[in-house]
Amino acid sequence: MSDSRGLADRVAVVTGAAGGMGAAISHRLAVAGAFVIAADVNEEAGTAVAAAIRESGHEADFIATDVSQPTAVAALVQATMDMHGRLDCAVNAAAIEFEQVPLAEAEDDDFERMMAVNLRSVFLCMKYEIQAMLSTGRGGSIVNIGSTNSFRPQVNQPAYTASKHGVVGLTKSAALDYTKHGIRVNAIAPGAIDTPMLREALERWSLDPQRVERRMSLFGRFGTPREIANAALWLCSDDSSFTTGHTLAVDGGFLAH
Repeated sequence: MSDSRGLADRVAVVTGAAGGMGAAISHRLAVAGAFVIAADVNEEAGTAVAAAIRESGHEADFIATDVSQPTAVAALVQATMDMHGRLDCAVNAAAIEFEQVPLAEAEDDDFERMMAVNLRSVFLCMKYEIQAMLSTGRGGSIVNIGSTNSFRPQVNQPAYTASKHGVVGLTKSAALDYTKHGIRVNAIAPGAIDTPMLREALERWSLDPQRVERRMSLFGRFGTPREIANAALWLCSDDSSFTTGHTLAVDGGFLAH
């Protein structure tokens, strides 16, 4: 963005904010001027993220939230409205990934858990975020975090892939319904981003990080959480004012080959 304070005086909610991409997004939006409400089920780590943002001279609070639960998501958005009277942008970044088996061997409970955290949470967050934005009549911008799996599945990840396909579908549907109300809805499809979740997956699969870097990126390296945060900032800001219903791949060219 050309203006480092492009979100000055705006209020932003970021879910999955306790680490990885969510933490980087929270920091980036705060530096751009937003008051950030960081939300995550991990209260200790999420509190630390919000404290670090404040210590760096920017504004943030933390609200412990299980995004798979309707009452928790409703309470998160209501608390934001009670504190600030508005919600201008939201980044729905909460997600899990733990699969190691093909579809016929997948456990029903694992599928349900993946859907609850990765897909149902996006539905719930958008539902209440949109209601809040409509109530003020100011419009807003919502960014959902998908995956390159949304378009190019990897082996032994049936539930994760299904959940991330669903994120793209929800993004497009909401854009069709609410752009006329001044609410833009977009998604980001990160590639191999160097986060704790990626490192845990590499260890779980006993994969060589350097070989994965070469396979998953034309640059021959993993992406950084900040590179995802920069994309989220652009989509939240007015610089992307003619962009809605779009999924932006930030993947080092993975989907191009």
